[in-house]
Amino acid sequence: MMAYLKKVCLSAEIYAVCLSHALSTEKEEVMGLLIGKVDEETHTSYITACRILARSDKQPDRVEISPEQLMEAVTYAEEVSKQLNDNLRVLGWYHSHPHITVSPSHVDLKTQAMYQNMDKHFVGIIFSVFSSSTSNRSKCNDIQVTCFQTNTRLNNQFSRLEICLEIIPTSSIDACSVALQSLATLPEILSKEEQEIRSNESTQFDELTKLHNNALQTLQFVNITDKVSRPLVDHLENEIRTLTQQIKLLKQERD
Repeated sequence: MMAYLKKVCLSAEIYAVCLSHALSTEKEEVMGLLIGKVDEETHTSYITACRILARSDKQPDRVEISPEQLMEAVTYAEEVSKQLNDNLRVLGWYHSHPHITVSPSHVDLKTQAMYQNMDKHFVGIIFSVFSSSTSNRSKCNDIQVTCFQTNTRLNNQFSRLEICLEIIPTSSIDACSVALQSLATLPEILSKEEQEIRSNESTQFDELTKLHNNALQTLQFVNITDKVSRPLVDHLENEIRTLTQQIKLLKQERD
């Protein structure tokens, strides 16, 4: 199985959404699906939307996409296609590697190979976050991104085929709106994940344990508000100001 794609063009707004999702937690991996279209002549994939996925099981080194989530993303792609007046479909997946290298693991390569069997255009993107470069004395967060497909050799040996990734300007205001709508769902998804964890806990706990667990859940909700919701509101307010100014300039140019 060889790579079909030569390049992936990821819109700047969707890159920001994926990176914000990756930075929402440094303890477990997060994931989502990428939506766009393929230029058959140039073998280039254009990613213009994404679907943030909730995790049914939080793991520090593994993520899984259920068939139900994949079908929901297909339906979402159809909705976005109508909104942008374009023919879009699910074309890839992204996930985070907190505190580890950006290179895909053997499990990542195997998962990618499975998706490529269904669609040769399918691509994977990994965001390595919360890692400090050994050469960086300031201990600043070192963010790395890789885009890949899987090459299947004899005896089911997998190897990575790196695909050129280019961040491009968002094509339209409508596409920017779709990206912002996806980003706005992040706090709700993180909150639902916490609620699912508590709902699956044993009901046989004593009162002190229940009180402790409720306090931890409240602390998590506070962290989501402080680390995700509040910066998101600030970002959206800045976007409103920027878009308002752009609209004003366009009206002046039209007149």
